Amino acid sequence: MHNNKASLFKIVHRNILRRIENLIFLLKDKLSERHFLYFASVLVAITCSLAVIVLKSFAHNIFLLANDINVYLKLPYINSLLPILGILLTVFVIRYFLNNNLEKGSSKILYAVAKKGGVVPKKQMYAQIITSSLTVGLGGSAGLESPIVITGAAFGSNFAQKYHLSQKDRILLLACGVAAGIGAAFNAPIAGVLFAIEVVLTDASISAFIPIIISAATGALVSTIVLSRDVLLNFEQIQTFDYKNTPFYILLGILAGFASIYHARNFQKVEKFFGKFKNTGYRKAIFGASILAIMIFFFPTLFGEGYESIKTLSSTNPSVLLDNTLLGNFKHNEWILLGFVGVTMLLKAFATGLTLGSGGNGGNFAPSLFVGSYLGFFVAKIVNLIGISHQLPIGNFVVVGMAGILSGLFHAPLTAIFLIGEITGGYDLMVPLMIVSSISFAVSKQFEKHSMDVKALVDKGDVFTSDKDKNILQSIDFYNLVQQNYKTLYLESSVENVVEIFSTTEQKVIPIIDEHKSLIGIVDFEEVKAIIFNPYRVKFMSINELKSQPKELILFEDKPEKIIKLFETSKAYILPVIHKGKYFGFLSKIDVLESYRQRLKEMIIE
Repeated sequence: MHNNKASLFKIVHRNILRRIENLIFLLKDKLSERHFLYFASVLVAITCSLAVIVLKSFAHNIFLLANDINVYLKLPYINSLLPILGILLTVFVIRYFLNNNLEKGSSKILYAVAKKGGVVPKKQMYAQIITSSLTVGLGGSAGLESPIVITGAAFGSNFAQKYHLSQKDRILLLACGVAAGIGAAFNAPIAGVLFAIEVVLTDASISAFIPIIISAATGALVSTIVLSRDVLLNFEQIQTFDYKNTPFYILLGILAGFASIYHARNFQKVEKFFGKFKNTGYRKAIFGASILAIMIFFFPTLFGEGYESIKTLSSTNPSVLLDNTLLGNFKHNEWILLGFVGVTMLLKAFATGLTLGSGGNGGNFAPSLFVGSYLGFFVAKIVNLIGISHQLPIGNFVVVGMAGILSGLFHAPLTAIFLIGEITGGYDLMVPLMIVSSISFAVSKQFEKHSMDVKALVDKGDVFTSDKDKNILQSIDFYNLVQQNYKTLYLESSVENVVEIFSTTEQKVIPIIDEHKSLIGIVDFEEVKAIIFNPYRVKFMSINELKSQPKELILFEDKPEKIIKLFETSKAYILPVIHKGKYFGFLSKIDVLESYRQRLKEMIIE
């Protein structure tokens, strides 16, 4: 009986989905392309915001549960053990339900845009939600925004694939999902739009903003309706800007730039360490999570996203941070509180690296806000304690510091400015936000050419988000352009064979190979045409006398930039390609340029 009910439910569910899909296909036929995109942007935003609601609610409720256990069951350090459980469960899910493969980090979206035409795997629509909720929800020291962004991108990409939209529309809907994710996570639609434009889309016209704006607004609206203010990051006790504090905001901007570099480099060092770790799976998870547990034991604010501690720092009683710590008895000593905040800020990079490197899933968006708020508090508090100025508004420095680190880490100053402006409920701090974000960005950019999110990809030559030409080159599959149907000859072949190939085919170059398929040389028609049209010389010459060496060789593993450079330096219109020491084929400069032109046309979002 139970099986019959389950089967009936599946049938009904399948029929409902089929009817919805048919309705959407009907709308696609009836609506113009632009109007259907508007409709699609709303649907993508709603699904993405629902994912945000699930993730945020789960993480917030686990945080409250851990606090209740601390207070009522008198187990003040239980939150040290929860991240171990969360990371182990994440590894279990990845291994047994996701084929031991999960793409982490929002840099994967940039890779999808630059190399895959905006195609994001279907499993990313649910894999990120499940794994990040386990990792971060149970206390892993990372953020939910990166998984949210990937999930939103997956919703947009797969919707476009499902309903057979063009590549440019697929990339646009991917960006819509990203904007909706940020808009819903922070109730900050403007920041969602700017993040999608500033980070994801490197080349978009003004008209492309409309679907992205619709998605960001829809995501923020759904999130506002469903989620309580306690779940979202928001501030209410912010003071107005005092121009006399400008030198200290400049100082904060400079320190934020260097703190961004510190965080990025140390996070990457920890991740690289775990990438070389011989013990994989559960052993690596237990090792990394145990170190994380020890850190959380001494510094409980490293637990989870850390948004509650950010709110505490901006409140009138920040000493509450020392509750349930070994320093609880010193909570009224402001220098002890200052030291605790400073050390926690420096440890966050390692805590996040341990969380993700040991097998957990999350991102660095929330950690950047965490580090920024702690830095802002540290700067304002130490200035006040030393007494070198009138009392600085600590709450202002806490929120402005968040913008500084976000700008420095992700090289997204506009997103940082408007995100903090929106979550503080106004733009009274616009001037210091602009000062700190721009200075932090400039300092970070001076020492790190690329943002933390794309640096690893840049090192591999996979993506260059700040350079449109390189982005397009990276998206071209050069080796699909290699022509492998060229007729080849050997040194022992006769010159008559050369004449036959040139006279019966369109081939202008003949590769000369040996018995192992190694390239010995080439016969170029332009170089030998005066000879091969002379019957007497053809009769008494050998191929060895006709062959020459190619101006350059393309190796199969060469990066796109090097291939283009080889064509430029050699002035050749066609070059041979070598794979594992063997002749592979020829690559034509004309084919490369035509592919570039086509990709440029496809990637421009209108």
